[in-house]
Amino acid sequence: MKKVSLDALTRELMVKATSASSRRAASAVYGGHEHALRQTLIALAAGAELSEHSNPGEATVHVLSGRVELLSGDDVWSGMTGDLLVVPDAPHSLRATTDAAVLLTTVVTSA
Repeated sequence: MKKVSLDALTRELMVKATSASSRRAASAVYGGHEHALRQTLIALAAGAELSEHSNPGEATVHVLSGRVELLSGDDVWSGMTGDLLVVPDAPHSLRATTDAAVLLTTVVTSA
């Protein structure tokens, strides 16, 4: 069994994100290339963005702290602490409107 404190990891990554030129930091929480299920904690300083990218399979974004916007085409979904956003099966991006931390959960389907 493995236990991870998402609160502690969020604090650690937020320090890294606010000092990084990209204004973001991330750490794998569970999974990897040998697993279909993957969870990644991503800290974003206010204004930071994950640029538009494709969806490799099913995915959700659980907002652990702060506020974010998930954008796909003309659609924008706002999320704040406690919200779970379902990532559309289309190109999308994620932007932090305040300092924010999210838990990205993906299930990668084989091609």
